[in-house]
Amino acid sequence: MICARAISADRLADLDLALARLQLSNRERAVLAQTLPHFHVLLTELNDPDRALLNGLAASASFLNEVSLLWGRDLKAALLSGRRDALQRLVEQARSKDPELAASIEAVLRGSQVVSLRLGARTIHFGARTHLMGVINVTPDSFSDGGDSLDPERAVAHGLEMVAAGADFLDLGGESTRPGAGEVEAAEELRRILPVLRSLRAQTDVPISVDTRKAMVAKAAIEVGVDLINDVSGLQFDPELAAVVGRSSAACCVVHAQGLPQTMQNDPRYRDVIAEIRAFLQRSMQQAAEAGIERERILVDPGIGFGKTVDQNLYILRRLSDFRALGRPILVGTSRKSFLRALVGNKPPRERLSGTLGSLAAIAVEGSADVLRVHDVAQAKEAVAVADAIRQADRAGELFDFGGNG
Repeated sequence: MICARAISADRLADLDLALARLQLSNRERAVLAQTLPHFHVLLTELNDPDRALLNGLAASASFLNEVSLLWGRDLKAALLSGRRDALQRLVEQARSKDPELAASIEAVLRGSQVVSLRLGARTIHFGARTHLMGVINVTPDSFSDGGDSLDPERAVAHGLEMVAAGADFLDLGGESTRPGAGEVEAAEELRRILPVLRSLRAQTDVPISVDTRKAMVAKAAIEVGVDLINDVSGLQFDPELAAVVGRSSAACCVVHAQGLPQTMQNDPRYRDVIAEIRAFLQRSMQQAAEAGIERERILVDPGIGFGKTVDQNLYILRRLSDFRALGRPILVGTSRKSFLRALVGNKPPRERLSGTLGSLAAIAVEGSADVLRVHDVAQAKEAVAVADAIRQADRAGELFDFGGNG
């Protein structure tokens, strides 16, 4: 699967501010936004036909001096450079001959778009702000709370507190998937989550997610009224889970993980971490589609901490926007995770709030994630509210009146 990444591109919001300051009209600004920015697109996982087509197009008279193509020692990778409008014309010429290549480049040119998620009869639209998913662990061995919410009544009270604090989703889990955790039988997982799920469903209409890898658990949860199945195996653990979700109206989050919880932190290795995670998520999305889960019902999660080193986690967070090309809402969980320990000191999970909030704020400012999975909803709500406000300040036309806006 071809992986295309925008390595360099002018920030359109900043460019629009400069053009507004020149008192150019909206129409002039729209035209210049297509012709001024200079893009560098890294293409990987190319095959021989891809290379031949790219070489032919880049050398053709119609693109001479407009598009450049750089090959290195890795013949599966190339750097494609040019103006946005020239690269869009290249996409149009490639579309009939190499649809995958054309779609990959076009997704990069399209950049961040407002996307939505269908959960049964409701649709959630993303883009205006960052949404929060509050975590409820009903496990005795949770890395984050040590089993504080194992009692159903306490778990329900905790969930309702998070709703009152501003949670947009609740995520209920009956099996720990922390590194080194053992597998829990489906019957035990259901015994833990069903009382909590029934009570929460009766007391709140906030969308509820169940964090499970098992079809049996997903089926029972959907029957009780769960809105989302959050599968940390990306549909790879239980081959029946995708079909269970496909027969329902629930949504599905596919998460990347390298290996099983018991072994995933044993020297995780990648040749190209972004390309490999994207390819995994694309395969999971295709598997979901084949099982009847429409694209509008899918979220993606790169799986921070699931088979990644500290440096790999940080690089994924730095390049979260590369997953925008998948065209689906992005969910990210950094809350209290162990990679923060290397950054803020050897603190236990409950004392990693400052590091958690720092990571959440940075992600929200960049606008590179739609949903953040958190343990401390009230504090996270404040952090992302400030970050969202900073990000929204990009909108030049709403901040300044330079004239010439006709």
